[in-house]
Amino acid sequence: MLRALMIDDSEDDVLLTIRELKKGGYNPVYERIDTAADMKKALREKQWDIILCDYNMPTFNAPAAIAISKEANLDIPLIVISGTIGEETALECMRNGAHDYFMKGKLSLLCPAIARELEDARIRNKQKQAEQELRQSEEKYRTILENIEDGYYEVDLSGRFTFFNESMRKTLGYSSEELMGMNYRKFTDEKYAKKLFHTFNKVFNTGEPSKEFDWQLLRKDGTRRYIEVSVSLVKDASGNPAGFRGISRDITERKNAENLIRESEAKYRNIFENAMEGIYQVTLGGHIVTVNKAFARMAGYASPQELIDSIKDVSTELYFRPEDRNRFLEIIAEKGSVEGFEVEFIKKDGSVFWVILNARTVTDEQGHTLYNEGLAEDITLRKKAEKQLQHSLESLKRATNTTIQVLVSALESKDPYTAGHQAKSANLACAIAKEMGLDKEIIEGIRMAGIIHDIGKISVPAEILTKPSKLTDIEFLLVKEHAQSGYEMLKDVESPWPLAQIVYQHHERMDGSGYPRKLKGEEIILEARILSVADVVEAMASHRPYRASLGIEAALAEIEKNRGILYDSVVADACLRLFQENGYLLT
Repeated sequence: MLRALMIDDSEDDVLLTIRELKKGGYNPVYERIDTAADMKKALREKQWDIILCDYNMPTFNAPAAIAISKEANLDIPLIVISGTIGEETALECMRNGAHDYFMKGKLSLLCPAIARELEDARIRNKQKQAEQELRQSEEKYRTILENIEDGYYEVDLSGRFTFFNESMRKTLGYSSEELMGMNYRKFTDEKYAKKLFHTFNKVFNTGEPSKEFDWQLLRKDGTRRYIEVSVSLVKDASGNPAGFRGISRDITERKNAENLIRESEAKYRNIFENAMEGIYQVTLGGHIVTVNKAFARMAGYASPQELIDSIKDVSTELYFRPEDRNRFLEIIAEKGSVEGFEVEFIKKDGSVFWVILNARTVTDEQGHTLYNEGLAEDITLRKKAEKQLQHSLESLKRATNTTIQVLVSALESKDPYTAGHQAKSANLACAIAKEMGLDKEIIEGIRMAGIIHDIGKISVPAEILTKPSKLTDIEFLLVKEHAQSGYEMLKDVESPWPLAQIVYQHHERMDGSGYPRKLKGEEIILEARILSVADVVEAMASHRPYRASLGIEAALAEIEKNRGILYDSVVADACLRLFQENGYLLT
């Protein structure tokens, strides 16, 4: 089927042309028009394969039709058919856009001409379509290149930019005008320029692309950036090398992070290797992952590797007591860490040394234990010093106890009543301290001070101490001197406890009304506050030379009444609990 737009004012001439077309093998479908308006409408509403146009009509002509065809921008072959124009007019029509011309009555070559023009039009349309698709493809990939974060570049064989995207331009910091045609040596130093040359030269010689080599470039502002680049060879239509293209990626942040990691690793490796404390990693199965030099040295090995190679199971080959390893694992499994774990290890030579361990569990992303890691400090010397100190302390305690016993015996020979009072007061003071939850060593110090807290009375005349009647003011003043006298007697005695101060302060009161120094509150040491309550309770509840016992109830009433006034509240409460809840008896 041939869709023909016939522009002619003669229906007869059109029919003659249609008959010629049919003779040429076409099956024409046509429409005849003879005005500009009809032509515009026909072109707008229908599709045509060919336009056959008479040159001269009453209200229209071929030049006007050619102009309308151009204006419509449609690639439809237009052939002029006329019986009146000369050759020059016909040639002018072709110069203006007609594809051919024929004289009416000489149409034998019309069909071959139409076939030729239809084929040319088909080729032109196909070429236009290909060009359109190419433009769309170029636009598509140009859009991609302009919007990707990675840089894209093309350079000629000498290394000058022929194309680059916006990301590449931003990376280098130049304007598009400055960067176009710029050689790579402009934005790199000599070291990296050589690296680039060798890389590009290798790609040129082998034809094989280079992937992801990195180098450092110099931006326009003088700052340096690291980029990762790929390079491939570009060839011309003849297959000859024409340049290079590739993708670049700014990896400055990654490089900086890698440098920081390397510096950090070097820093901590240096700490690890030169630390004074032993550092170790050990699996739950007892296999040593790593140790530092200090750990190997304290265990008697020449190097960390020798220790790792020698010890296959720390439970039996490093721990002196395997049960200590089990105890360590139980604690770290429960808490995730261990602090201050003191244990004995075995050295290479079989000797034993003490260490203190601080460790934590290291897990993977799923929470499974990888190993335990921590610090080990050799405390063998400290343990020996503690043992010696404990021995010295025991000797000192024995010497102190001997001294006290001598003092007690001396006081007993002078005043048996005072000696008994001291013993009962000491027992009660220790019971109060225990009720308060104090440490055993503190309680022992209270006991020692309690049994000699009135030792100063050894300087008081016996007739005053045993006087059956009320003391005079002067006699009472002499008795009150016993706290000062006791302090003077004990202040130079070596002891692990503040015996002299306890004796000195046991008659002080919380409100400052006591003696000899009228101390208040926290100025009075705790041991003296405890002994003062025990001293009052025992004295009131027991028989005195000058009066009969007032009874335990009266004594406790005194403590309760003056709780927080004369006596420490916490101490008073502990004392009252002893008697009222625990059934304590003075002994």
